[in-house]
Amino acid sequence: MLDWLTQTIHRWGLTWWEILFGAAFSVFTFVVGGAVVTFVLVKLPANYFHSSHAREFLVERHPVLRAVGIVAKNALGVVLVVLGVIMAVPGVPGPGVLSVLLGVMLLDFPGKRELETRIVRQPRVFSSINALRARFDKPPLILDEKGQ
Repeated sequence: MLDWLTQTIHRWGLTWWEILFGAAFSVFTFVVGGAVVTFVLVKLPANYFHSSHAREFLVERHPVLRAVGIVAKNALGVVLVVLGVIMAVPGVPGPGVLSVLLGVMLLDFPGKRELETRIVRQPRVFSSINALRARFDKPPLILDEKGQ
C-alpha cells in the first residue's frame, strides 16, 4: 500500500513535504475559517436579521472615510463569498455556507436583506447558528415572523 502511494505521489510530481504542507494548510484554513465565522456569528446582535435592525455603515464619519470603508467592506465581502463557495465544495475544508453568509452580510446590493434572510431561514443554517450562539451563552437569532 505504501509503495503504491509513493509511486502515485511521484507520478504526480509531488514530494512528501508538499503533501504535508497541503494537509497542514487545509487544517489551518479550516481552523481559522471556523474561528472567524464563530466570532462574527456570536458577536452579531440577536436582531441583526430582523427588519427593525438598522444597517447604516459609518454614518457618523467623514464622507471620504465612509466611502473608503464601504469599498473595503464590499471587497472583503466578495472575497468571503468566493472563499465560501470554494469551501462549500465537498472535500474542501471550511465553513462554506456560513462564509458565504458572512460575505453577503458585508456586501451592499439591492435585495441583500431578503437574500440574507433566505439563507438564514434554511433550517440547517438557522439551527447551526443558534446552536453556536447557545454554546457561547448568546440569545438565538430573531427573524421576522414569516416562517421563523
